Amino acid sequence: MAHHVLLLNGSPHPQGCTAAALEELRCTLEAEGITAELIHVGSRDIRGCIACNSCANTGKCVFDKDPVNETAAKFAAADGLVIGSPVYYGSPNGTLLSFLDRLFYSSPFEKHMKVGAAVVSCRRGGNTASFDVLNKYFTISGMPVASSTYWNQVHGFTAEDVRKDAEGLQTMRNLGRNMAFLIRAIADAKEKYGLPAVERDVFTSFPDGK
Repeated sequence: MAHHVLLLNGSPHPQGCTAAALEELRCTLEAEGITAELIHVGSRDIRGCIACNSCANTGKCVFDKDPVNETAAKFAAADGLVIGSPVYYGSPNGTLLSFLDRLFYSSPFEKHMKVGAAVVSCRRGGNTASFDVLNKYFTISGMPVASSTYWNQVHGFTAEDVRKDAEGLQTMRNLGRNMAFLIRAIADAKEKYGLPAVERDVFTSFPDGK
């Protein structure tokens, strides 16, 4: 069975530090027999969610002139998603966050048991804080998170610097192998046991203020 992963580059620089990390990961995934498609979103004009809730009726985001809805269709068909981002002020790129808010909220397909992985890049600090932000998109969606032998991060001011980060590149390769293993293991278990049941009936709310 063929498996496919989407890699989102949230950097505005298509050949920058984040791209260098994602390329190492992509090569490893493909060596493991997992096809990978890279999508650049960091340089696009992408507005944030306006909480109109139109997607609840239409099954897609109301804003249709950027790559959110197009990517949602690809995400629905994929077995996994990698989100790559540079660190801006201790957080992921704001354009990427606007994209992810709308992608995850507006898409009606089941994300349950699709494998997720976050990859972050910085010169010195802020990587783990950004890593935490990105992982929350997976952990609210029932997506198993792929890990590595260190947090999924690279360091450098340029792509050339990142290519000298031997441990960071090693982390990307181990992440790729772990992600490929998880995807295959979940596919095997799905065929043998079916996917875990998901309850969605309870929605805690306190409208009376008590």
